[in-house]
This record gives sequence, structure tokens and C-alpha cells, in this order.
Amino acid sequence: MAAQFGRRLRRGATTTAVAAAAVAALSASQAPAAPQSDSAADARAAAGGTPPGDSAATGNSPYYTDLPPLSTPGGPGTSVDLPATGSSEAGIPASVLAAYKKAQQEIAGTDAACRLPWQLLAAIGKVESGQARGGKVDADGTTFSPILGPALNGQGFALIKDTDGGAYDGDSTHDRAVGPMQFIPSTWATWGQDGNGDGRKDPNNIYDAALAAGRYLCAGTRDLSLAADLDQAVLSYNRSTEYLRTVRSWFDFYQRGTHEVPDGTGVLPADTGTSSPSPSPRTPGGGTTPSPEPTPPKTGGGTTPGPDPTPPPTTKPPTTPPTKPPTTPPTTPPQSFGSLENAGTGSLTATAGEAFTERVKVRAMNTLGAPLAKASVKFTLVGDTDARFVGGRSTVTLTTGADGTVTAPVLTAGEEPGTFKVTAVAGTARPRTLTFSATVEARVADTITRTGGTALTAAPGGAFAGRVEVRTTYKGTGVADTAVTATMITDAETPVENDKGPYFKDADGEPVRTLDLKAGADGLLKLPEIFADDAEGTYELRLTTASGATLTVELKVEAAPAA
Repeated sequence: MAAQFGRRLRRGATTTAVAAAAVAALSASQAPAAPQSDSAADARAAAGGTPPGDSAATGNSPYYTDLPPLSTPGGPGTSVDLPATGSSEAGIPASVLAAYKKAQQEIAGTDAACRLPWQLLAAIGKVESGQARGGKVDADGTTFSPILGPALNGQGFALIKDTDGGAYDGDSTHDRAVGPMQFIPSTWATWGQDGNGDGRKDPNNIYDAALAAGRYLCAGTRDLSLAADLDQAVLSYNRSTEYLRTVRSWFDFYQRGTHEVPDGTGVLPADTGTSSPSPSPRTPGGGTTPSPEPTPPKTGGGTTPGPDPTPPPTTKPPTTPPTKPPTTPPTTPPQSFGSLENAGTGSLTATAGEAFTERVKVRAMNTLGAPLAKASVKFTLVGDTDARFVGGRSTVTLTTGADGTVTAPVLTAGEEPGTFKVTAVAGTARPRTLTFSATVEARVADTITRTGGTALTAAPGGAFAGRVEVRTTYKGTGVADTAVTATMITDAETPVENDKGPYFKDADGEPVRTLDLKAGADGLLKLPEIFADDAEGTYELRLTTASGATLTVELKVEAAPAA
């Protein structure tokens, strides 16, 4: 619940007494609502979940104890009926106000019997984070930097040991309350909501946090139009009677009227000055710290501030936000590793001995679903393979770039065909692994050539001098075990098996004009001896590999010249 504004100290007996008086008046004005039937209560219990037990949504973290300005009866220019609308304290930043109203509307559609008023969310948001640090949120409603409470280490606060591995609060030893509504991680794990429909449940997003707070307050069969149920709901958020009085005071204040102010310009709770950093520097999105003028009305119970204490527009130059960084350190939670995803890796297939054209590419994301830079990713080759990354390595560790992505080195296939895996692992406390399948295909000959160029001739009824020797290759490299079909053909245009001319012999010595052969080491193949029948002429031998490479060899049958 501490939002890193500085420790929020209680403001004294006088202020507390004023708060008590305001709450007493408020409680007295609560009219009881019509009781629900048991069947309605049972139905809401089934739909609304189990009410919180002894634990509190915030772990009973510290909270702001500033009270709303009160009018003084009989004072000059004041009235007990003075509306809150128009005062600087009644201004709620636009995105924050929209989130509260959206949460009320959504819950009214799913749990109408709860009767959640958005002003209750506004009251809790005020004491928990000063309405998200005066509305310092981006266009999606996410705070520019996380709002973190102190470590709940039992030293002045409750003792709550880490439950999320630091994923939400950046603390792997103790839990801290997180976000505009200050949920501790264990409570967020149960009640977290996606209020803005972006597919994530982010406690630092006001839409998500407001909807989660609304559902938490409506747990079980509560009817928040009943004073007792409303008190029970607020106490379940922080089990402190003073907390209840403070929230009740702001709830009454907002019910009397509010107005919308631009994001970043909301009034922050007063900083009493402690060792904790103050949020006074401006952050992207506008917003400044409150001027000191509105403080006396809050602490002394004076009149509602008029327009004079409000700093004129000229005191907020547009160049200030980008030039002054927040004093609060940058967001540890967004820099915590959350997940690992495929960043567009294509099919991993390569021919033996060649480099894969695709490379494994992954993206690391933080716990809020944004790209995470400088995350360590380990790539490993898994399985029976002689494939290697550049440099002959089977394992390599790299870090992600600014866009959260990292690409593995070039991968070269080994000589052994088959499949293997490439894994990418990131994260230490809760590692995430992506696995990619890779395939090495055997070389397939794309060329078949003769190793010699001697003319092949034979006399009718004789044998050809010399043997035909060829080599099957893939990109110039010999391919062993390549299947080759040798056929004596009629002609090259319409190659069919010839029924005359040169021939091979089978095991029985019978003429055959087609043979199925296989290349040996380095793709070399020596054909069997070829014989000629009595028909003279020029003939063709067609050699074809299984992959479609072809070679035509000319054979001549002619009688020897007369002596």
C-alpha cells in the first residue's frame, strides 16, 4: 500500500477526531436496504466466490491518512452542504475516474446485488495511492512506474514472505503491496482481473486493479448499500478501524460530488518528510506535486480550497516531464522475466553438411507482457546429432536486445541425417523453455557425370572396350549410395528401352537393357561390361538418379575397317 511517496504518517488526534465525527454522521445517514432472500444470497455466494478470510488484500500495509477538506458550520462563506464538486481535492484524474466507473458498470452486470458504488473504489484508491499518484498513467491506464509498498518484513509491518518469486513486486524475499489499489501478490493471484481487455492482469494498471478491487469488495453475498456490509468489505481490504474511518470519510466526500481532471494533475497526499523518496518530480504524462497552499485546509479543517491555490498553467512547462526522471528507481517488476515466446522462427530443415537457412529467434517478455531487454537466453542442441552452431558449439548463451528478441547463431547440419531439438531457456527462478524441431536431410545427387571421356565403341557381336564410370554429386560433392538406373534407350527425346543394340548381361548371362545400380563411396559407380549384338549403328545409354539427374552416353557399334 505504500506507494513510495514517503512514509504516510498518521496526522494526529485532531484529524482523527474530525474523521470520526464525519464517519459518525455518515453512518447515521445510512438507510438500511431491503433484505435479500436466502435464495438470492445463495445464488450470489455461488457467483461471487468466497469472502476473504483473516487476510487482507493489502497485507495491512501502510496507507495515506490525509482526510478530505471539511466545511466549518458557521464559518465565513461556508456551509455544511457545500458540495465537493469544484474543489481541488474532489478532482479525480480522467483515466482513474473512468476505471472506477467501468468497474462499477461491469460488476453491476455480473453481480448487481452487490450494489458497488464507484465512489468506494475512489475512496480506497485515494488512501492507497493518491489516485495512482495523481493519475500518472499512460493511455492504457498503466502507471509510468510501479507503485510499491514497503517490504512486509515484520519490521513495523506485517511479516509476509515472498509468494510470487518477485514477479509482481521485484522482491524475492518478502511480499510488497503493488499498484494503484495496493494488492499483495498472493491476493492478486486470486483476484487479479483484466479490466482493459488487453489479455493481461496487471496490478499496476488502474483498469485491472479497480475491477479486481471491486470484485474483492463484493466477495460472497455482500450488499454494499448496507452500512454493515460496506464496513466489512473495507475492513477486509485493511483490517484497521482507522483505515475504515479514513476510507469512509473519502467515500462520503466523493458522494457529495467530484469532477474530472486531466491525468497527472490530481492532488497527491501530503508528504510529511521521511527517509523514503517523494514522488515530487514530474513523470511522463504530466502531473505535478500539489502546491503547499491546499495543505492547511486539509490539516486544519478549513474551507474547501478555491481556484486561487491552484498553480497557473504557466507553472507546469511542457518540457519538464521529459527532463526530470522520477526519484523512485525504475520499475523492477516490469524488468522481471515473465515468459518466452517464438519470435518468428521458420522451419528448421537443412541438407547434410549445409547451414540451416532459418535461425531460432525468441522474445523474452516481462511480467507485464512487455519486451524484456538484457534477458539471458541459453540455446542448446538436444538429441543424437552432429549439427553445430557456428564455432562448433552445441550450447550458446546470448542476451536479448531492446525489443526483447535474440537470435541463435547460424546452425550447420552434420553428415548424419535425422531429427533433433533446439531448446531456448530463459529465467532463473521460474525458467521457461521453448523447443524447436530440426531436420537434417541426406544429400541427394543433383548431377551425374562421366569420369572419363574415351569414346565407347564395339564391333558387332563383341564387347565394348573399357567400362563406363560415372560419379553422382550434390553441389560438387560426391553422394554415396545414390540409386542409378541404366537403360539402353531408343532416342533422347522419347527414351524407352531399346530392343536391339548394346546390352548388359544378367546373372544367367542373358541380355538385359535396364539395370538398377547404386553408387559407392564418394558417389563413384562403374557400370558392368556392355556387349554389342550384330546390329550396327549409334546407340544411347541413359543413366538416371532417383533425384532426377540424368546423363546420356553414346555407344557405337561398327565393323572394324577392312585390312
